[in-house]
Amino acid sequence: MTDLLALTRDLVAIPSESHAEAPLVDWLAAELAAVPWLDTERIGDNLVARTALGRSTRLLLAGHTDTVPANGNAEPRIEADVLWGLGATDMKAGLAVMVELARTISEPAVDVTYAFYAGEEVAAVHNGLGHLLRDRPDLLQADVALLGEPTDAVVEAGCQGTMRLQVTLRGARAHTARPWMGRNAIHRLGRLLAAVDAHPTREPEIDGCQFREALQAVAVSGGVAGNVVPDLAQVTLNHRFAPDRTAAEAEAAIRAVLAPVLEDGDEVEVVDVAGAAAPSLDHPLLRALVERNSLPVRAKLGWTDVARLAAAGIPAANFGPGDATIAHTAEERVSREPIERCHGALDDLLRTGA
Repeated sequence: MTDLLALTRDLVAIPSESHAEAPLVDWLAAELAAVPWLDTERIGDNLVARTALGRSTRLLLAGHTDTVPANGNAEPRIEADVLWGLGATDMKAGLAVMVELARTISEPAVDVTYAFYAGEEVAAVHNGLGHLLRDRPDLLQADVALLGEPTDAVVEAGCQGTMRLQVTLRGARAHTARPWMGRNAIHRLGRLLAAVDAHPTREPEIDGCQFREALQAVAVSGGVAGNVVPDLAQVTLNHRFAPDRTAAEAEAAIRAVLAPVLEDGDEVEVVDVAGAAAPSLDHPLLRALVERNSLPVRAKLGWTDVARLAAAGIPAANFGPGDATIAHTAEERVSREPIERCHGALDDLLRTGA
């Protein structure tokens, strides 16, 4: 069998920061075009390879090719059974698993679509999976999907939604020598931030998965000059909401938290939102993956493209090697064992089906 840690190293050695994925996609396209049982199609820097065996079920395996910018870790190195380097965890180890499955399993029990897409680490407008779902949904038609995001070989079901809101508080300008003639908008942030800090954390359990919501202030701005009472202050909030709420319901809940500290002229604007996805572990393929490999299952507290797939009517879960808590850090690394564990579980699933 291919040394999957070495294959991951080879993928890490091909730079693929967001908006510069082409060299890696060139390598993937050449590798998979040589596989006789796959039909491959490249759309920009998105690559899709599919079997066409007429099976009753189709499984989509998807992973993004881009990484965040390098942080002194562009060159991969292997020490013992650990690979260090940019994208090792997020998510070139997952890509290595997909590549190996694609080029070794010629007669899977289910039809398989392998989707390698660009632009996941940047703004949603650049997301290659989103582009494919919009422009070529025929290439992604599937009964169920697995996204190779790093989960350390644990199944992370569904995902939470994310929302950014910008809150603008008004005041009245005055000279700082006579502040009583104005109203300090920055001082008003105190009550708002206290309300946010006191917001109780919801922890709903959905299909046996414990989600944990969060509301955090992530940016503040305000001020006119060193001798002027400011008449405007802004704070940006990020809300992570569980999949038992729609985006509209989550927004209404946060507006209710803010309402007691808002006044006429203040504004609350949703500047970015991505919906949540409920766990979908009742699908026979996902159930087989979990049960046959005795895999732990937990909720995905972050947002992933599982939400895009769910919105397209494709039940999906996150399953890949690597520790997400060290993704995007200078210490990004991945061990051999979870790569091989993910490969073994997916190899069994493809060869055996449900």
